[in-house]
Amino acid sequence: MRKKSKLQVRAAEAPGSADKPTRADAQRSRDALLAAAKAVFASSGADAPVREIADKAGVGIGTFYRHFPQRADLVIAVFEREIIDCADAAPSLAAQYPPGEALERWVERFLGFVATKRGLVAALHSGTPAFEPRYFDDQLAPALGMLLGAAAAAGEIRTGIDGRDLLVAIANLCWRDGPEKATPMVRLLLDGLRFGAKRAG
Repeated sequence: MRKKSKLQVRAAEAPGSADKPTRADAQRSRDALLAAAKAVFASSGADAPVREIADKAGVGIGTFYRHFPQRADLVIAVFEREIIDCADAAPSLAAQYPPGEALERWVERFLGFVATKRGLVAALHSGTPAFEPRYFDDQLAPALGMLLGAAAAAGEIRTGIDGRDLLVAIANLCWRDGPEKATPMVRLLLDGLRFGAKRAG
């Protein structure tokens, strides 16, 4: 079971949160704002005007600020949603594709996450818990570890590869030059995982 983030825990413990459940329309507005913010951040950067995000989401400025009183709140929420979506993609891909292909597709998804992370971290100059390394370990390393285990069991990669170590290696390749330029090296890294694999059967 995926661990709750510190932000989710704090929200659950907030006064009145238990007796004021989020209304369906409010949740739809929040989801629309997060989707719009992700798209706008990708095209215009994380400093894009609030009005641009609200217009793309189809809501008013007042609705925006009810959900996200400060820009940092929105940046953290988009960042957290990306982490959760990336982690949740692992079992979905495992169910749809052979183990080796599922692993490759998840790494591609992670590269997209790293691209988002680069922009959001630059926009948020604070020590928020959403950016703690442990948060990535809790969410993403187990997801990748599951895919690595399945691929190793199928004989598509060698055994003994640690999910966190691979995450750090990929992130380090991407951080300086960006995921697009680093992609060939990431593919080479994945090819290296296949060396010494023992095919099942």
